[in-house]
Amino acid sequence: MDRWNAAVVEEFRANAGRVGGRFEGAPMVLVHHVGRRSGTERVSPMVYQDVDGAYAVFASRGGAPTHPDWYHNLLAHPETTVEVGTETFPVRVRELAGEERAAVWEKQKALMPGFAEYEVSAAPRQIPVLLLERAG
Repeated sequence: MDRWNAAVVEEFRANAGRVGGRFEGAPMVLVHHVGRRSGTERVSPMVYQDVDGAYAVFASRGGAPTHPDWYHNLLAHPETTVEVGTETFPVRVRELAGEERAAVWEKQKALMPGFAEYEVSAAPRQIPVLLLERAG
């Protein structure tokens, strides 16, 4: 996965935030995060949904039964940086819950039907939705 992520990050940066392949046309953000145990900075490409100028990302891990490492890293270090298009800026991360989460999740399933499949394959795990809001 690290090589795949590195290739997507490189393509994203070379093409002003656009990537091809299975994510062609999908809105992408590069999320910087620090390992909660290692302290190592990483960058993960993620599909996002615009939520009133903030960025909702989904800890689907492709429908795997466990949350991705970046999810735990972002909860441990919620002040971070993202890249959208050619812009880099600080954000604050918070996890959505209840009706707020449900509204964003349902919209994402309608926008990208593959997310509905992730929900089924990840069950009984509920896929977390994190909101990245501009800081400052």
